[in-house]
Amino acid sequence: MRLALFTWARAYDRSWLRGDVLAGLTVWAVLVPEALAYASIAGISPVIGLYAAPGALILYAALGSSRHLVVGPMAATAALSAAAVGELAAGGSDAFVQLTITLALVVGILSLAAGLLRLGFLASFISEPVFKGFIIGLALTIMVGQLPKLFGVEKIEGDFFEQLWGLLGELESTSGLTLLVGTASLVLVMGLRRVAPRAPASLVAVLAGIVAVALFDLDAHGVAIVGPVESGLPSLGLPDVAAQSYLDLSAAAVGVMLIGFAEGLAAAKTFAAADHYEIDADRELIGVGAANLGAGLSSGMVVGGSLSKTAVNGAAGAHSQLSGLVVAGLTIVTLVFLTALFEDLPEATLAAIVIAAVIDLVDVAALLRLYRFHTSGAARVYAVAARPDFVAALAALVGVLVFDTLPGLFIGIGVSMVLLLYRASRPHIAVLGSDPQRPEQWNDLARHPDNRPRSWDRGTALRERAVLRQRRRGARRDPVTRRGRHEGDRARRRDRPDDRPHRREHAHQARRGAPPRRDRAGSRPRRGRGARARQARRHRRRSIPAHLPDGGRRRRGGQRRRPAVKVRSPPPQRAGARSSSPSITMPCTM
Repeated sequence: MRLALFTWARAYDRSWLRGDVLAGLTVWAVLVPEALAYASIAGISPVIGLYAAPGALILYAALGSSRHLVVGPMAATAALSAAAVGELAAGGSDAFVQLTITLALVVGILSLAAGLLRLGFLASFISEPVFKGFIIGLALTIMVGQLPKLFGVEKIEGDFFEQLWGLLGELESTSGLTLLVGTASLVLVMGLRRVAPRAPASLVAVLAGIVAVALFDLDAHGVAIVGPVESGLPSLGLPDVAAQSYLDLSAAAVGVMLIGFAEGLAAAKTFAAADHYEIDADRELIGVGAANLGAGLSSGMVVGGSLSKTAVNGAAGAHSQLSGLVVAGLTIVTLVFLTALFEDLPEATLAAIVIAAVIDLVDVAALLRLYRFHTSGAARVYAVAARPDFVAALAALVGVLVFDTLPGLFIGIGVSMVLLLYRASRPHIAVLGSDPQRPEQWNDLARHPDNRPRSWDRGTALRERAVLRQRRRGARRDPVTRRGRHEGDRARRRDRPDDRPHRREHAHQARRGAPPRRDRAGSRPRRGRGARARQARRHRRRSIPAHLPDGGRRRRGGQRRRPAVKVRSPPPQRAGARSSSPSITMPCTM
């Protein structure tokens, strides 16, 4: 596969520059607080979310096929990262951070290999209902994981129900001031989204939280803050882990890759269709893989194509990946000069930003639409399997809530495949009947019992089967005589008396110019090949324009025959005069 870099730059229009720069500023205002928040979902320092952005944005702009997609930390991949790394290291330890960086590298390597092998079709194995159920379950898990920060209580580890039960048990120790800050931040973000959709609501909430801590000294009154954040650019290189760790994370990396790629591809295709250009799925795999390699080599976390940030990018007027390069440059400036501002950011504000970001993913209306999408006839035939999309989505949702993220995803995929095989093994066979009022219309007798079933006898059945068979073979065949059209013609010719002597006699008379006689049956026999050729030549002579010399005919050798010109002698003279030369015919040399 030939990899061209920055393909969007070849057809870049200078009139796009203003829109790309403004879109870059808008996306930067959204990306910085979300990167800090999503890093907290992954269980690592918030600044690591910022480390992942510059390298990922630059490499995707070089190798990706979308002009609008924005890559960066995502809530879904952050939660998957925390679940995968949590099985190998304790949360908050240095090994946990190193394995998180390693996971980004493994996802990048797998995505690059899949793109080079043209395996972009793998994303189609995750059906839309399964993906919808998985996202809803993941959003609920993320929200219940952020609620302890919002209430200022200790978090209880476990699945969704264990965390929810633990939160209910810790409500007595709720910090009122922390709950006030978190609730105010959540109301501010949600209100700005409704009143001023284009305003960077998350950035406004971050700045408001920082200002509130500085003015009222909230950290001294029990409000937890982010704390010291390391400033400067990240260190480049491989993480300090054993080689076996790459293999241990490979299974989880496949699920992370599929989820990140599926969401990014959906976002890229949405905006590509609006702007009338094509998306290459294999190229997207390569671009997202290179972005994860860039994030991992710069001490960052797993990244993917973000639907929310891509929507902000498109709404702000972006036309190319130059907006992504602007975001990367502004993020580097933030790391060098502005990280000290985030030290006083309340964790309750970060939790409110995360909850506001994922609350729109809890699409209950989509589940209700999947439930209503069925027919009464299918319900009688397949029972529970009559709603395969709803059952698959519900299986993925419950699997995520009970068994964790990656097992829930594979449970949804497995249930979807089982339902497909079950319905395929029991096809619905309908017996048709004619509508009494409209005989040309045929309906299923199970749904329309008042219709008249068709009466079948053996002759009709044989004739219908023969018609179907002859349609497959492409030749019409009589089901009774078992003869085809051509066979019947040959049989009729065999039954006729031999008339070849009469044909020879007719041909001989035709050559002499006499009209052919009729045969015994009174029909004119077929002309032979020679007779048809002579008739065609006579027709051509009659149809040749008269102004052409000699009718435009050619000799057998291909040369045009020269027309003959008759030269007549002058009129006879008186006696004693010289006699004129006789008339001769000579070819004309003109």
